[in-house]
Amino acid sequence: MAAKTKSVFFCQNCGYESSKWMGQCPGCREWNTFAEEPKVISKKAASGTIRRDSTPRPRTLSQIEMGEAPRVTTGMGEFDRVLGGGIVQGSLVLVGGDPGIGKSTLLLQMCRNLAANGKKLLYVSGEESPQQIRMRAQRMGDFSENLKILCETNLADIRETISQELPDIVIIDSIQTMYHEEVSSAPGSVSQVRESTGILLQIAKGMNITIFVVGHVTKEGVVAGPRVLEHMVDTVLYCEGDRYAAYRVLRSAKNRFGSTNEIGVFEMRQEGLVEVPNPSEYMLEGKPEGASGSIVACTMEGTRPVLLEVQALVCKTNLAFPRRTAAGTDLNRVNLLMAVLEKRAGLRLSSSDAYVNIAGGIRMSEPALDLGIVLAVASSFRDQPIDEKTIAFGEVGLSGEVRSVSMAEQRVREAKRLGFTSVILPESCRKQLVRVEGIELIGVRSVRDAIMKIG
Repeated sequence: MAAKTKSVFFCQNCGYESSKWMGQCPGCREWNTFAEEPKVISKKAASGTIRRDSTPRPRTLSQIEMGEAPRVTTGMGEFDRVLGGGIVQGSLVLVGGDPGIGKSTLLLQMCRNLAANGKKLLYVSGEESPQQIRMRAQRMGDFSENLKILCETNLADIRETISQELPDIVIIDSIQTMYHEEVSSAPGSVSQVRESTGILLQIAKGMNITIFVVGHVTKEGVVAGPRVLEHMVDTVLYCEGDRYAAYRVLRSAKNRFGSTNEIGVFEMRQEGLVEVPNPSEYMLEGKPEGASGSIVACTMEGTRPVLLEVQALVCKTNLAFPRRTAAGTDLNRVNLLMAVLEKRAGLRLSSSDAYVNIAGGIRMSEPALDLGIVLAVASSFRDQPIDEKTIAFGEVGLSGEVRSVSMAEQRVREAKRLGFTSVILPESCRKQLVRVEGIELIGVRSVRDAIMKIG
Protein backbone atom coordinates (compact mmCIF):
# COMPACT_ATOMS: atom_id res chain seq x y z
CA MET A 1 0.00 0.00 0.00
CA ALA A 2 1.33 3.42 -0.92
CA ALA A 3 2.38 5.79 1.81
CA LYS A 4 1.81 9.50 1.96
CA THR A 5 4.30 12.02 3.31
CA LYS A 6 3.59 15.18 5.25
CA SER A 7 5.83 17.64 6.99
CA VAL A 8 5.87 17.92 10.79
CA PHE A 9 8.02 19.78 13.28
CA PHE A 10 9.96 18.12 16.11
CA CYS A 11 11.62 19.66 19.15
CA GLN A 12 15.31 18.75 19.01
CA ASN A 13 15.49 18.79 22.82
CA CYS A 14 12.51 16.74 24.03
CA GLY A 15 10.95 15.30 20.85
CA TYR A 16 7.67 17.23 21.09
CA GLU A 17 5.75 16.94 17.79
CA SER A 18 3.80 19.79 16.21
CA SER A 19 2.09 20.41 12.87
CA LYS A 20 3.57 23.93 12.68
CA TRP A 21 6.72 25.71 13.73
CA MET A 22 6.75 27.35 17.18
CA GLY A 23 9.36 29.58 18.76
CA GLN A 24 9.08 27.99 22.22
CA CYS A 25 8.49 24.29 22.82
CA PRO A 26 5.38 23.67 24.99
CA GLY A 27 6.99 20.51 26.35
CA CYS A 28 10.41 21.60 27.60
CA ARG A 29 10.04 25.42 27.32
CA GLU A 30 13.22 25.72 25.26
CA TRP A 31 13.47 28.35 22.51
CA ASN A 32 14.24 27.80 18.81
CA THR A 33 14.50 24.02 19.02
CA PHE A 34 11.92 23.02 16.37
CA ALA A 35 13.12 21.43 13.13
CA GLU A 36 11.05 20.43 10.13
CA GLU A 37 11.15 16.80 9.08
CA PRO A 38 9.04 14.68 6.74
CA LYS A 39 6.82 12.09 8.37
CA VAL A 40 5.71 9.00 6.51
CA ILE A 41 2.27 7.59 7.31
CA SER A 42 1.35 4.19 5.98
CA LYS A 43 -2.27 4.01 4.84
CA LYS A 44 -2.40 0.36 5.70
CA ALA A 45 -1.22 0.98 9.23
CA ALA A 46 -3.54 3.93 9.65
CA SER A 47 -6.71 2.29 8.36
CA GLY A 48 -6.19 -1.28 9.44
CA THR A 49 -6.17 -2.81 12.89
CA ILE A 50 -3.47 -4.95 14.40
CA ARG A 51 -4.59 -8.53 14.97
CA ARG A 52 -3.05 -10.68 17.63
CA ASP A 53 -3.30 -14.38 18.20
CA SER A 54 -3.69 -13.91 21.93
CA THR A 55 -4.47 -10.94 24.11
CA PRO A 56 -2.21 -10.51 27.16
CA ARG A 57 -4.08 -10.87 30.44
CA PRO A 58 -3.38 -8.66 33.47
CA ARG A 59 -1.95 -10.29 36.59
CA THR A 60 -1.85 -9.37 40.24
CA LEU A 61 1.44 -8.65 41.99
CA SER A 62 1.23 -11.95 43.90
CA GLN A 63 1.07 -13.87 40.60
CA ILE A 64 4.33 -12.39 39.34
CA GLU A 65 7.32 -14.58 40.14
CA MET A 66 10.30 -12.89 41.73
CA GLY A 67 13.80 -13.78 40.74
CA GLU A 68 17.23 -12.26 41.10
CA ALA A 69 18.33 -10.94 37.72
CA PRO A 70 21.61 -12.64 36.83
CA ARG A 71 24.43 -10.20 36.12
CA VAL A 72 27.43 -10.58 33.88
CA THR A 73 30.67 -9.02 35.10
CA THR A 74 32.57 -6.94 32.56
CA GLY A 75 36.01 -7.74 33.98
CA MET A 76 36.39 -4.11 35.08
CA GLY A 77 35.38 -3.44 38.67
CA GLU A 78 34.84 0.29 38.13
CA PHE A 79 32.51 -0.40 35.19
CA ASP A 80 30.57 -3.01 37.19
CA ARG A 81 30.20 -0.54 40.08
CA VAL A 82 28.52 2.04 37.84
CA LEU A 83 26.25 -0.57 36.26
CA GLY A 84 25.08 -1.66 39.71
CA GLY A 85 27.04 -4.91 39.95
CA GLY A 86 27.33 -6.00 36.33
CA ILE A 87 25.39 -6.28 33.08
CA VAL A 88 21.72 -7.29 33.26
CA GLN A 89 20.79 -9.55 30.37
CA GLY A 90 18.23 -8.01 28.01
CA SER A 91 18.92 -4.42 29.06
CA LEU A 92 19.43 -1.40 26.81
CA VAL A 93 22.32 0.83 27.93
CA LEU A 94 23.10 4.28 26.52
CA VAL A 95 26.72 5.50 26.78
CA GLY A 96 27.26 9.21 26.08
CA GLY A 97 30.26 11.50 26.11
CA ASP A 98 32.28 14.08 24.22
CA PRO A 99 34.13 13.06 21.04
CA GLY A 100 37.46 11.41 21.82
CA ILE A 101 36.65 10.90 25.50
CA GLY A 102 37.01 7.10 25.31
CA LYS A 103 33.50 5.65 24.85
CA SER A 104 34.44 3.27 22.04
CA THR A 105 37.70 2.31 23.77
CA LEU A 106 35.87 1.45 27.00
CA LEU A 107 33.27 -0.69 25.22
CA LEU A 108 35.93 -2.44 23.12
CA GLN A 109 37.82 -3.31 26.31
CA MET A 110 34.60 -4.69 27.77
CA CYS A 111 34.13 -6.79 24.63
CA ARG A 112 37.66 -8.16 24.98
CA ASN A 113 37.05 -9.28 28.57
CA LEU A 114 33.62 -10.80 27.87
CA ALA A 115 34.78 -12.58 24.71
CA ALA A 116 37.62 -14.16 26.68
CA ASN A 117 34.99 -15.51 29.12
CA GLY A 118 33.04 -17.24 26.36
CA LYS A 119 30.38 -14.61 25.61
CA LYS A 120 29.34 -13.99 22.00
CA LEU A 121 29.54 -10.33 21.03
CA LEU A 122 28.68 -8.28 17.95
CA TYR A 123 30.26 -4.85 17.51
CA VAL A 124 28.26 -2.77 15.02
CA SER A 125 30.07 0.36 13.84
CA GLY A 126 28.57 3.05 11.66
CA GLU A 127 31.49 5.47 11.94
CA GLU A 128 34.67 3.40 11.61
CA SER A 129 35.93 0.87 9.10
CA PRO A 130 36.97 -2.64 10.18
CA GLN A 131 40.61 -1.65 9.70
CA GLN A 132 40.24 1.30 12.11
CA ILE A 133 38.67 -0.92 14.76
CA ARG A 134 41.46 -3.49 14.28
CA MET A 135 44.13 -0.80 14.76
CA ARG A 136 42.52 0.35 18.02
CA ALA A 137 42.12 -3.24 19.22
CA GLN A 138 45.81 -4.06 18.64
CA ARG A 139 46.81 -1.66 21.44
CA MET A 140 44.69 -3.62 23.92
CA GLY A 141 46.03 -7.10 23.23
CA ASP A 142 44.66 -10.30 21.75
CA PHE A 143 40.93 -10.73 21.14
CA SER A 144 38.92 -13.95 21.18
CA GLU A 145 37.09 -15.22 18.09
CA ASN A 146 33.83 -14.70 19.99
CA LEU A 147 33.88 -11.01 19.01
CA LYS A 148 32.59 -10.21 15.52
CA ILE A 149 32.67 -6.83 13.76
CA LEU A 150 29.93 -5.47 11.49
CA CYS A 151 30.17 -2.09 9.75
CA GLU A 152 26.57 -1.27 8.82
CA THR A 153 24.04 1.53 9.37
CA ASN A 154 20.85 -0.04 8.03
CA LEU A 155 18.81 -1.28 10.98
CA ALA A 156 16.97 -3.87 8.89
CA ASP A 157 20.27 -5.54 7.99
CA ILE A 158 21.52 -5.23 11.56
CA ARG A 159 18.37 -6.87 12.91
CA GLU A 160 18.74 -9.73 10.41
CA THR A 161 22.38 -10.24 11.42
CA ILE A 162 21.46 -10.30 15.11
CA SER A 163 18.73 -12.88 14.42
CA GLN A 164 21.23 -15.12 12.65
CA GLU A 165 24.18 -14.72 15.02
CA LEU A 166 22.19 -14.52 18.30
CA PRO A 167 24.99 -12.81 20.29
CA ASP A 168 24.81 -12.27 24.03
CA ILE A 169 25.80 -8.59 23.80
CA VAL A 170 25.59 -6.06 20.94
CA ILE A 171 27.43 -2.72 20.68
CA ILE A 172 25.90 0.00 18.47
CA ASP A 173 28.41 2.76 17.68
CA SER A 174 26.70 5.16 17.30
CA ILE A 175 22.93 5.66 17.38
CA GLN A 176 23.23 8.91 15.35
CA THR A 177 24.52 6.96 12.32
CA MET A 178 21.76 4.34 12.27
CA TYR A 179 18.75 4.72 9.98
CA HIS A 180 15.47 2.96 9.24
CA GLU A 181 14.35 2.75 5.62
CA GLU A 182 10.70 3.52 6.41
CA VAL A 183 11.67 6.89 7.93
CA SER A 184 12.53 9.37 5.19
CA SER A 185 14.51 11.84 7.33
CA ALA A 186 18.31 11.84 7.47
CA PRO A 187 20.33 9.76 9.98
CA GLY A 188 20.80 11.60 13.25
CA SER A 189 17.48 13.43 13.02
CA VAL A 190 14.87 13.26 15.76
CA SER A 191 12.69 10.81 13.85
CA GLN A 192 15.55 8.47 12.98
CA VAL A 193 17.07 8.45 16.47
CA ARG A 194 13.72 7.79 18.11
CA GLU A 195 12.71 5.08 15.64
CA SER A 196 16.13 3.41 15.77
CA THR A 197 16.11 3.31 19.56
CA GLY A 198 12.61 1.81 19.52
CA ILE A 199 13.74 -0.99 17.22
CA LEU A 200 16.81 -1.72 19.37
CA LEU A 201 14.58 -1.79 22.45
CA GLN A 202 12.37 -4.42 20.80
CA ILE A 203 15.43 -6.49 19.93
CA ALA A 204 16.83 -6.27 23.48
CA LYS A 205 13.58 -7.23 25.21
CA GLY A 206 12.28 -9.67 22.58
CA MET A 207 15.51 -11.65 22.11
CA ASN A 208 16.90 -11.09 25.64
CA ILE A 209 20.07 -9.53 24.23
CA THR A 210 21.98 -6.79 26.02
CA ILE A 211 22.59 -3.79 23.76
CA PHE A 212 25.03 -0.94 24.44
CA VAL A 213 24.27 2.19 22.41
CA VAL A 214 26.86 4.96 21.96
CA GLY A 215 25.39 8.47 21.77
CA HIS A 216 27.02 11.77 20.91
CA VAL A 217 26.49 14.72 23.23
CA THR A 218 25.60 18.33 22.48
CA LYS A 219 27.51 21.42 23.62
CA GLU A 220 25.32 21.44 26.75
CA GLY A 221 26.67 17.97 27.65
CA VAL A 222 23.48 15.94 27.06
CA VAL A 223 22.94 13.15 24.54
CA ALA A 224 22.07 14.58 21.13
CA GLY A 225 18.50 13.93 20.02
CA PRO A 226 15.20 14.01 21.90
CA ARG A 227 15.17 13.43 25.65
CA VAL A 228 12.71 10.61 25.02
CA LEU A 229 15.81 8.62 24.02
CA GLU A 230 16.96 8.61 27.65
CA HIS A 231 13.48 7.59 28.83
CA MET A 232 13.40 4.55 26.53
CA VAL A 233 16.66 2.96 27.67
CA ASP A 234 17.28 1.16 30.97
CA THR A 235 20.60 2.80 31.86
CA VAL A 236 22.27 6.07 30.88
CA LEU A 237 26.03 6.39 31.42
CA TYR A 238 28.13 9.49 30.79
CA CYS A 239 31.88 9.42 30.23
CA GLU A 240 33.32 12.70 31.52
CA GLY A 241 36.70 14.37 31.79
CA ASP A 242 39.11 16.53 29.88
CA ARG A 243 40.10 14.74 26.67
CA TYR A 244 43.62 16.16 27.05
CA ALA A 245 43.97 14.88 30.63
CA ALA A 246 44.73 11.31 31.69
CA TYR A 247 41.67 10.53 33.80
CA ARG A 248 38.10 9.63 32.80
CA VAL A 249 35.02 9.46 35.03
CA LEU A 250 32.11 7.16 34.17
CA ARG A 251 28.92 8.43 35.81
CA SER A 252 25.40 6.95 35.86
CA ALA A 253 22.55 9.38 35.16
CA LYS A 254 19.84 6.70 35.11
CA ASN A 255 19.87 3.06 36.17
CA ARG A 256 16.83 0.84 36.55
CA PHE A 257 18.99 -1.92 38.04
CA GLY A 258 21.16 -0.01 40.51
CA SER A 259 22.17 3.25 42.13
CA THR A 260 22.74 6.43 40.12
CA ASN A 261 25.24 7.84 42.63
CA GLU A 262 28.23 5.64 41.85
CA ILE A 263 31.13 6.69 39.63
CA GLY A 264 33.96 4.78 38.01
CA VAL A 265 37.39 6.37 37.57
CA PHE A 266 39.75 5.33 34.77
CA GLU A 267 43.12 6.49 33.51
CA MET A 268 43.74 6.74 29.78
CA ARG A 269 46.96 5.00 28.73
CA GLN A 270 48.45 3.65 25.53
CA GLU A 271 46.85 0.25 26.06
CA GLY A 272 43.43 1.74 26.81
CA LEU A 273 41.52 2.70 29.94
CA VAL A 274 42.99 1.43 33.20
CA GLU A 275 40.93 1.31 36.40
CA VAL A 276 41.75 3.65 39.29
CA PRO A 277 40.56 1.71 42.38
CA ASN A 278 41.53 4.53 44.77
CA PRO A 279 40.53 7.87 43.21
CA SER A 280 41.48 9.89 46.31
CA GLU A 281 45.19 9.12 46.04
CA TYR A 282 45.06 9.79 42.31
CA MET A 283 43.34 13.17 42.70
CA LEU A 284 45.76 14.38 45.38
CA GLU A 285 48.92 13.70 43.40
CA GLY A 286 51.00 16.83 42.87
CA LYS A 287 49.33 18.86 45.64
CA PRO A 288 51.51 21.96 46.33
CA GLU A 289 53.18 22.34 49.72
CA GLY A 290 52.89 25.56 51.70
CA ALA A 291 50.72 27.34 49.11
CA SER A 292 47.79 29.52 50.13
CA GLY A 293 44.34 28.96 48.64
CA SER A 294 44.58 25.16 48.70
CA ILE A 295 42.73 22.66 50.90
CA VAL A 296 41.58 19.06 50.61
CA ALA A 297 37.81 18.49 50.71
CA CYS A 298 35.80 15.27 50.86
CA THR A 299 32.78 14.45 48.72
CA MET A 300 30.67 11.29 48.52
CA GLU A 301 29.96 9.51 45.25
CA GLY A 302 27.47 6.83 46.16
CA THR A 303 29.08 4.78 48.93
CA ARG A 304 32.61 5.91 48.09
CA PRO A 305 34.30 8.92 49.75
CA VAL A 306 36.52 10.87 47.35
CA LEU A 307 39.15 13.32 48.59
CA LEU A 308 40.11 16.08 46.19
CA GLU A 309 41.99 19.36 46.26
CA VAL A 310 40.05 22.64 46.11
CA GLN A 311 42.12 25.57 44.84
CA ALA A 312 41.28 29.27 44.93
CA LEU A 313 43.08 32.35 43.67
CA VAL A 314 41.91 35.78 44.84
CA CYS A 315 43.63 38.93 43.59
CA LYS A 316 42.85 42.62 43.12
CA THR A 317 40.89 43.37 39.98
CA ASN A 318 41.70 45.90 37.28
CA LEU A 319 38.20 45.80 35.86
CA ALA A 320 35.01 47.62 36.73
CA PHE A 321 33.33 44.29 37.45
CA PRO A 322 35.45 41.59 39.16
CA ARG A 323 35.83 38.30 37.35
CA ARG A 324 34.48 35.08 38.83
CA THR A 325 35.55 31.74 37.33
CA ALA A 326 34.84 28.20 38.51
CA ALA A 327 36.23 24.97 37.02
CA GLY A 328 34.87 21.66 38.27
CA THR A 329 32.03 23.13 40.33
CA ASP A 330 28.97 25.37 39.92
CA LEU A 331 29.84 29.03 39.31
CA ASN A 332 26.57 30.25 40.84
CA ARG A 333 27.37 28.33 44.02
CA VAL A 334 30.81 29.95 44.17
CA ASN A 335 29.27 33.43 43.81
CA LEU A 336 26.83 32.62 46.61
CA LEU A 337 29.61 31.45 48.94
CA MET A 338 31.67 34.56 48.24
CA ALA A 339 28.68 36.72 49.11
CA VAL A 340 28.36 34.81 52.40
CA LEU A 341 32.06 35.41 53.12
CA GLU A 342 31.72 39.13 52.51
CA LYS A 343 28.55 39.53 54.57
CA ARG A 344 29.13 37.08 57.43
CA ALA A 345 32.93 36.93 57.71
CA GLY A 346 33.83 40.49 56.76
CA LEU A 347 36.11 39.63 53.83
CA ARG A 348 36.04 42.45 51.25
CA LEU A 349 35.87 40.39 48.07
CA SER A 350 33.83 42.82 45.98
CA SER A 351 36.98 44.41 44.53
CA SER A 352 38.84 41.16 43.85
CA ASP A 353 38.88 38.64 41.03
CA ALA A 354 38.30 35.07 42.19
CA TYR A 355 39.14 31.79 40.48
CA VAL A 356 38.07 28.42 41.96
CA ASN A 357 39.27 25.10 40.62
CA ILE A 358 38.79 21.43 41.51
CA ALA A 359 42.26 20.04 40.82
CA GLY A 360 42.47 17.17 38.35
CA GLY A 361 39.56 18.39 36.24
CA ILE A 362 36.93 16.27 37.97
CA ARG A 363 33.50 17.90 38.34
CA MET A 364 31.72 17.75 41.71
CA SER A 365 28.63 19.55 42.96
CA GLU A 366 27.88 18.04 46.38
CA PRO A 367 27.01 20.66 49.05
CA ALA A 368 29.71 19.18 51.32
CA LEU A 369 32.29 20.98 49.15
CA ASP A 370 31.01 24.37 50.40
CA LEU A 371 33.28 24.54 53.43
CA GLY A 372 36.34 23.59 51.39
CA ILE A 373 35.61 26.34 48.84
CA VAL A 374 35.04 28.90 51.60
CA LEU A 375 38.32 28.07 53.35
CA ALA A 376 40.28 28.03 50.09
CA VAL A 377 38.96 31.48 49.12
CA ALA A 378 39.66 32.88 52.60
CA SER A 379 43.18 31.38 52.59
CA SER A 380 44.01 32.95 49.23
CA PHE A 381 42.49 36.31 50.17
CA ARG A 382 44.56 36.46 53.37
CA ASP A 383 47.57 34.78 51.70
CA GLN A 384 47.73 32.36 54.60
CA PRO A 385 48.45 28.65 53.88
CA ILE A 386 46.36 25.89 55.48
CA ASP A 387 47.94 22.89 57.18
CA GLU A 388 48.61 20.23 54.54
CA LYS A 389 47.27 17.45 56.78
CA THR A 390 43.86 19.12 57.24
CA ILE A 391 40.70 18.39 55.28
CA ALA A 392 37.26 20.05 55.45
CA PHE A 393 33.69 19.21 54.55
CA GLY A 394 30.32 20.75 55.34
CA GLU A 395 27.43 22.65 53.79
CA VAL A 396 27.31 26.44 54.17
CA GLY A 397 24.00 28.30 54.50
CA LEU A 398 23.15 31.89 53.66
CA SER A 399 23.40 32.89 57.32
CA GLY A 400 26.98 31.69 57.39
CA GLU A 401 26.15 28.56 59.39
CA VAL A 402 27.90 25.27 58.65
CA ARG A 403 25.30 22.53 58.32
CA SER A 404 25.71 18.80 58.72
CA VAL A 405 26.21 16.37 55.83
CA SER A 406 25.59 12.65 55.48
CA MET A 407 28.10 9.82 55.94
CA ALA A 408 30.49 11.87 58.07
CA GLU A 409 32.10 8.78 59.60
CA GLN A 410 33.05 7.34 56.20
CA ARG A 411 34.64 10.66 55.23
CA VAL A 412 36.68 10.84 58.44
CA ARG A 413 37.93 7.27 58.13
CA GLU A 414 38.97 7.86 54.52
CA ALA A 415 40.92 10.95 55.63
CA LYS A 416 42.67 8.94 58.35
CA ARG A 417 43.52 6.16 55.91
CA LEU A 418 45.28 8.65 53.63
CA GLY A 419 47.34 10.11 56.48
CA PHE A 420 45.47 13.32 57.40
CA THR A 421 45.66 14.41 61.03
CA SER A 422 42.76 16.87 61.41
CA VAL A 423 39.27 17.33 59.98
CA ILE A 424 37.22 20.55 60.01
CA LEU A 425 33.59 19.50 59.98
CA PRO A 426 30.17 20.74 61.17
CA GLU A 427 29.76 20.74 64.94
CA SER A 428 26.55 18.69 64.61
CA CYS A 429 28.50 15.96 62.79
CA ARG A 430 31.29 16.00 65.38
CA LYS A 431 28.81 15.35 68.21
CA GLN A 432 27.40 12.31 66.40
CA LEU A 433 30.80 10.73 65.71
CA VAL A 434 32.64 8.50 68.10
CA ARG A 435 36.26 9.39 68.75
CA VAL A 436 38.57 8.24 65.97
CA GLU A 437 42.10 7.47 67.09
CA GLY A 438 44.88 9.26 65.25
CA ILE A 439 42.86 12.14 63.82
CA GLU A 440 41.57 15.38 65.39
CA LEU A 441 37.96 16.40 64.83
CA ILE A 442 37.45 20.19 64.75
CA GLY A 443 33.77 21.13 64.89
CA VAL A 444 32.66 24.55 63.61
CA ARG A 445 29.27 26.26 63.69
CA SER A 446 29.85 29.09 61.19
CA VAL A 447 32.22 30.20 58.46
CA ARG A 448 33.73 32.73 60.87
CA ASP A 449 34.62 29.90 63.27
CA ALA A 450 36.10 27.86 60.43
CA ILE A 451 38.30 30.75 59.24
CA MET A 452 39.54 31.29 62.80
CA LYS A 453 40.50 27.59 63.03
CA ILE A 454 42.82 27.80 60.03
CA GLY A 455 44.27 31.15 61.14
